[in-house]
Amino acid sequence: MSEIGSALRAWRDRVSPIEAGLPVGGDRRSPGLRREELAMLAGISVDYIVRLEQGRALHPSAQVLTALARALRLTELERDHLFRVGGVAVPLKTMVPNLVTPGVQHIVDRLGEVPVAVFSAAWDTLLVNDLWVTLFGDTAARGSRAGNLLWRRFTGAPLAVTHSAEHGEQFRRDLVADVHVASARYPDDVALGLLIADLLEQSEEFAELWGSATFGEHRESRKTVENTLAGSITFDCDVLSAPGSDLKIVVYTVVPGSIDADKLDLLRVSAIRTFG
Repeated sequence: MSEIGSALRAWRDRVSPIEAGLPVGGDRRSPGLRREELAMLAGISVDYIVRLEQGRALHPSAQVLTALARALRLTELERDHLFRVGGVAVPLKTMVPNLVTPGVQHIVDRLGEVPVAVFSAAWDTLLVNDLWVTLFGDTAARGSRAGNLLWRRFTGAPLAVTHSAEHGEQFRRDLVADVHVASARYPDDVALGLLIADLLEQSEEFAELWGSATFGEHRESRKTVENTLAGSITFDCDVLSAPGSDLKIVVYTVVPGSIDADKLDLLRVSAIRTFG
């Protein structure tokens, strides 16, 4: 078995199906993840997992290795080792981090009763829970421009979320302030530079806010989401910062005992039926 194969097998054995949010049915020769389970979590074919473990896939991409690191809940040091044995350059500290740390993954796991998503410092979608997908649909498009919240917000992409005029304007200002900070902190990130250049070209509002160089911090806001199953639901939205990282954890909650809480219960049942 190759070095990358040995590492993947060891890390697969370390993650239990329960920890990964998967059902534990049937006979299992080991307590860890099966290849098909890892493939599903990472969005990679089982055949490719087999070829990686056998050393027959010689040039995995950075995107594939990042997906594996996330699915296997690797630490930053482990992720860097995976990149090295995979023959891919380790992400520079001057690039926007896109690794969801095990601690953040555990936070998302424990917030399964409400919609939760994790974004990078550039507002790229990194992780969403089942209830988030049930609320918004599978529109995250992780790894693509459509998965970037700034791009969707400023280029007229269809959005299910509406704000009050005050909250909407402040939220857009906060987003632009965030990317200002990210650009200064990660000056060598090519994808971030291209995102900013394209937004400056595509959106007059973004260009105006970018030029104003206003800065602030995210505060709690109230948003209404239109869902095909439950109708209009009003949420309180909080943007949390993950300690020791630039990751942003977005959490949607409702007022207990309200009509919105009843509608969220309906979505929760739908999520369980859909995702198990």
